[in-house]
Amino acid sequence: MKAKKESHTREGVIVAHYGVAVDVLFAGDTNRTMVRVKRKSGHVVGDNVVVEDETLTRLERISELARMDSRGGVHIVGANLDVLCIVVTCEPMPPPGFIDRAIVAARASGHTPVLVLNKSDLACFDGYEKMIRPLYTRSVDIFSVSAETSDNLKELKTFFSEGHRGIFVGSTGVGKSSILNKILPEIKLATAAISESKKRGRHTTTVSTLHLLDDGGELVDSPGFNDFGLVDTTVAELSYYFPGFEKATETPCKFRDCKHRNEPGCSVIEALDAGAINRDRYKTYLQVLEEVEAIDLEPKYRERRNRRKKS
Repeated sequence: MKAKKESHTREGVIVAHYGVAVDVLFAGDTNRTMVRVKRKSGHVVGDNVVVEDETLTRLERISELARMDSRGGVHIVGANLDVLCIVVTCEPMPPPGFIDRAIVAARASGHTPVLVLNKSDLACFDGYEKMIRPLYTRSVDIFSVSAETSDNLKELKTFFSEGHRGIFVGSTGVGKSSILNKILPEIKLATAAISESKKRGRHTTTVSTLHLLDDGGELVDSPGFNDFGLVDTTVAELSYYFPGFEKATETPCKFRDCKHRNEPGCSVIEALDAGAINRDRYKTYLQVLEEVEAIDLEPKYRERRNRRKKS
């Protein structure tokens, strides 16, 4: 009679996803192990998993970060993260409202947003930083860095060494992979130059990957994308989490469902009239509000939000 083969069970985290296979880093191990999975299995980088023999089971997620692409598709870009690093620069400039959408999405999904201003070595940087810092300095931590010269990258590494697991998001060409290459030179991620004709980057990262930092903390590199649709964000969350409204919303509006348009007793409108809120920031808020309201009318997105709020 044949002896029953002993089952081998190990717990780990997904550190790379290739479509039909994932790399798993098991606890106490320094080498990755590739495990085959079904295409469109739903696994993402950052997922905690149990692997028994060659069968992978995903454990419950603490958090997940979703984005909507230009075609309306919804993608989970990382799981069990606590920090969203929003990387922007003066060349190429981020799409209008990108920073605001990313900050709101981070806060609504339980992540801490951090703003990384890259390419401080460029001639256009000083003017861009002077424009951006006053808008967001009271809302998020801001790091001004240069992947080219390594300027201030030590401060960014120190931040992550406090035990954070974060993901870099930003338009193609802002230098996410270049920053990671300087922080973790052994990974040698592919980078590409900016197109001179369109001042846009060429997409280089094709696989999301999670990297362990020497001094502690973890970073996820994900494929670049050019926008951040707020597919999992409600109107109420937008009105509460929009950057620049923090001080005003400390005093509750008269109505709990206030959208900060023209409702009586609105704390945001009062702060706007008093000059405490930048009018251009408020115009951006109204534009994003219209987007979120339009998304909310789509049955497939409303159903998704309802499922997530119940889970």
